[in-house]
Amino acid sequence: MIGYVTLGTNDLPRAAAWYDTLLADLGAKRIMQDDRYVAWGNARDRPALALFIPFDQQPATAGNGTMVALAVREPRQVDALHAHALRLGAKDEGRPGPRPNGFYAGYFRDLDGNKLNVFCIP
Repeated sequence: MIGYVTLGTNDLPRAAAWYDTLLADLGAKRIMQDDRYVAWGNARDRPALALFIPFDQQPATAGNGTMVALAVREPRQVDALHAHALRLGAKDEGRPGPRPNGFYAGYFRDLDGNKLNVFCIP
């Protein structure tokens, strides 16, 4: 159902380098880009994550209540990607661990304050 998700950034080169490093852990690579955006995915016909400089030329801000969830297969991958994000300068928003209904997740904010989580349902 989801084709792609976009997040705003005020520093595309810095943010793109951060996501290049983090998303490589999921096997994602840049699949599209120009001077206003970069998109990552595992294939062009699969869901993607993109960073954009806002079209209205206003500062990018993190949406209150907005979050991107990155799916993995096992709790150890949740732990590893969450730790990697923090080493890259992300802010911890919830350490990895079990959540209700068999959900296992860790939460963090990227360099622009966008909230993400990495999760699995083991």
